This record gives sequence, C-alpha cells and structure tokens, in this order.
Amino acid sequence: MTHELLKQRFRGYYPVVIDVETAGFNAKTDALLEIAACLTEMDENGEMYLGETLHFHIDPFEGANLEKSALEFNGIDPFNPLRGAVSEDEALKEIFKAVRKKQKDYHCQRSIMVAHNAAFDMSFLNAAIERTKIKRTPFHPFVSFDTTSMAGLTLGQTVLVKACQKAGIHFDQSEAHAAIYDTNKTAELFCYMVNKWKALGGWQNA
Repeated sequence: MTHELLKQRFRGYYPVVIDVETAGFNAKTDALLEIAACLTEMDENGEMYLGETLHFHIDPFEGANLEKSALEFNGIDPFNPLRGAVSEDEALKEIFKAVRKKQKDYHCQRSIMVAHNAAFDMSFLNAAIERTKIKRTPFHPFVSFDTTSMAGLTLGQTVLVKACQKAGIHFDQSEAHAAIYDTNKTAELFCYMVNKWKALGGWQNA
C-alpha cells in the first residue's frame, strides 16, 4: 500500500533530490565537481521522509573550464587527491542504479529531479549525461520539482537557508555549498512542504 501511495501522489513519478557543485554556471563548458542524490521514502500514512543519500566528488571532464570565482565560492580544490574523485560516468551510473531500484520498489514509471533552482542542477546533470553518452536514465529529461518555487508559494521564502529556517529546519551556514549538505537540507524542505500540504487537507482534497 505504501508503494501505491507514493506512486499516486506524484502521478507515477519517484522524486529524487539532487544538488551539484560546479566550477561555473555554463553546463556545457564548466566542470561538474560534486553531485549528491537523496532518495525519498514514504511511510504507510503517506508521510515523506529522507532515505539514502549518494554522494560523489567528480573529476573535471577533459577540457573543462574552471572558474576561479566559482572555486573560491564553494571552496573546492579539483586537484586535491584526497577528494577521492571519480569520473562523471562512474558517479552517474551508480546514482542511476540506486534510483532505478527505488523507483521500481515504489512501482513508479519514471523518476523526477527535485532541486533548489532546479534548472541549474538539471542543466549540469543533462550535460554530464550527454558527455558520458549514457543512453538510458531514470530521470525525466526536463520535468522537475523546484523547491525554490514551492518554498516561495508555501513559506514566502526562496533562499534555501531562509526557507529552511521558516520551516523550523536547522541550517548551518558553515556547511552550505557542499552537495551532500545542501541535498539533505533541500530534501528535508521538500518533505516538510509535501507533508504540510497533506496535513492541511492533502492533494486528494484539492
């Protein structure tokens, strides 16, 4: 029954929260340096919560541009051997494998990206998919749930830290701009908004 609840809630889509850290704003030319994916879960009461989070440091693709200002902002040293970075291909295939399994568990037909300012994260994910020539991905190529818009509507805030604070979610500014932290906070925010809407009467009564 739990599986059917999530499937029905999002029209057959399985939501996966994604965050990327990059070496610039141009998905075609600038390096993807870090990616995290939080798998979501739903209990028997239709309440959403955080599941497993996958996280990878990424080696810049050959010829990638590295903007100094972007690296100073996120504090990433792409050439630090202690990063334990892997190729885009390895990271995406591991994430997609886990996403497909959870998607199947919940009887969903497709997965959908959830992200804060989703167009940015989606552009870098799609560019990496194109570079690695991965033919089949679990994600819809252009549909997403943007927590920026959702938070603006439900909480009156669009900045991640302020939206989390308004929702009563602890947010440590010193941990921000790391993919795994931002992903988990975005996932907490997403689950909060979905569950709050349910508590107010739910999608079935809308």
